[in-house]
Amino acid sequence: MALKIKEKNGEFLAEGVINATTAKHFQNHCESLLNTCGELTINIEKIISIDTNGLAAIKVLFENASTYNRRFFITGTGCKEIYDDLKIRVSAAKTNFRTTFKVN
Repeated sequence: MALKIKEKNGEFLAEGVINATTAKHFQNHCESLLNTCGELTINIEKIISIDTNGLAAIKVLFENASTYNRRFFITGTGCKEIYDDLKIRVSAAKTNFRTTFKVN
């Protein structure tokens, strides 16, 4: 499945899968948005799956945002693994990172 990224009211909605095929494009596109806008909110509500390549791309985005003191947000239900994987880095870095997950 292809990965689509659409902007709606300042939030970027990602739809599809973030995997070995799409991760680099996702990372490059988000880095460009982060550099242009100074902050980035990605809604992953419609992401079906994220593999280790996708998670690595998100880690790079998080680290770059932290390095350059830019705000980076991930919102949407599911993908709690992203939060679990990054929360230790967030506490250590004390950066502007927010995740929002709904628990049913």
